[in-house]
Amino acid sequence: MAIKYSDLELAINTLVTEFHKAADDAPTMNTSQFQTFVSKQMPLIGKTVESEEGLGQVLQQMGIESGQNISFQDFWTLINTQAVQVFNNTHKEKDIKCNCLLQ
Repeated sequence: MAIKYSDLELAINTLVTEFHKAADDAPTMNTSQFQTFVSKQMPLIGKTVESEEGLGQVLQQMGIESGQNISFQDFWTLINTQAVQVFNNTHKEKDIKCNCLLQ
C-alpha cells in the first residue's frame, strides 16, 4: 500500500526538490542560480533580488557572505523568515504573532 503524504509533507518535498533542481543537483547554488530560482518560485521576494542591493539584503538575511554559495540550510532560513512575515501579514487575529525562530 502506498504511503499517503499530507499537503505539508508534499510542500516540504517540493521545497527540497526545487532547491536541488535549481542547484543542478548540487548541495549548494551560486547567487545567479539563487536569483533565477527565487524569481521563478517566490515572485514576491523575487522582485527584491532583481537588484544587486536587494540581493545583498536577502543574502545578508540568510547569513551569506560575499562569494559564498547558498546551501539548503541557508535557504531554509529564508523560508522561515518569509513564513513568519506571511503569517503576520495574513493571519486574521491580528493580536497573534508568529515568533518562530530557527536555532
